[in-house]
Amino acid sequence: MTDPYDVITMGRIGVDLYPLQSGVSLAEVTSFGKFLGGSASNVAVAAARLGRRVAVVTRTGEDPFGTYLHRALREFGVDDRWVSGVAGLPTPVTFCEVFPPDDFPLYFYRQPKAPDLEIHASELDLDAIAAARIFWMTGTGLCAEPSRTATLAALAARPAGAPAGATVFDLDWRPVFWADPREARPHYAAALAHATVAVGNLDEVEIATGEREPLAAARALLDAGVELAVVKQGPKGVLALNRAGESAEVPPLPVTVLNGLGAGDAFGGALCHGLLAGWDLERIMRYANAAGAIVASRLECSSAMPFSGEVASAVEAGAVT
Repeated sequence: MTDPYDVITMGRIGVDLYPLQSGVSLAEVTSFGKFLGGSASNVAVAAARLGRRVAVVTRTGEDPFGTYLHRALREFGVDDRWVSGVAGLPTPVTFCEVFPPDDFPLYFYRQPKAPDLEIHASELDLDAIAAARIFWMTGTGLCAEPSRTATLAALAARPAGAPAGATVFDLDWRPVFWADPREARPHYAAALAHATVAVGNLDEVEIATGEREPLAAARALLDAGVELAVVKQGPKGVLALNRAGESAEVPPLPVTVLNGLGAGDAFGGALCHGLLAGWDLERIMRYANAAGAIVASRLECSSAMPFSGEVASAVEAGAVT
């Protein structure tokens, strides 16, 4: 077996078509940029940009957009060996509108079904997933079969351990992907029982735990089985709490927001990087906050993911310039 990956992610992939005009509705936009997208894939790119050896487990359509995504992953330094095509299903496309600083509506085109929900447990390389230093999965992967069973099988293959050898559950709540939002909580609970790290915003932690107050939600995530809970609070920054009783509450970096959609994925890749480096909790949160702020200052998501020097400079400056 080859050396284990630093990070393996599993979940969504698609093509982001983002308007090249800000403050304009889709009805009026005249030009778009094309980018690799999807939360798990963006996190993979973010970690690769920070020098980590990364692979992603996902599926595309057997179409030109699928070909583009394979090429983009490789160009970003992400191993695409576990990205396969699904005959008869188109590669998903996502549009957004850009109304800074805090309004970025998303329009998902994942009909009749997204190929990344057609991941089968029998197709997984469970040995590689078990060996990865970090395995990252998302809540979206739990919304439909066979992806739900495959995701839980991947989680079950992971050895128990501390966050330094982390199994990360990105709560990734997207109500549009669920026929009934009430169905999500038992599946989230099943995944949390295998995860060592949970990360999500206030809406996502409420879906997972029923708690919206950040500290109560973090404690509920620990009670559900994880070793480290990370609650993203938007303009109030981020709260992290681990089972040892250590906590860090870090404010956001000042930034002029252009498009906030990729910030959480940049945060995720930087979180992986900090965990792998063995940093203390506050340093990890400051670094991840800075990575997210950098991407929020840029239009695109995947190609906006920062390199390590950019993040270090933002941390040192205390702002994104």
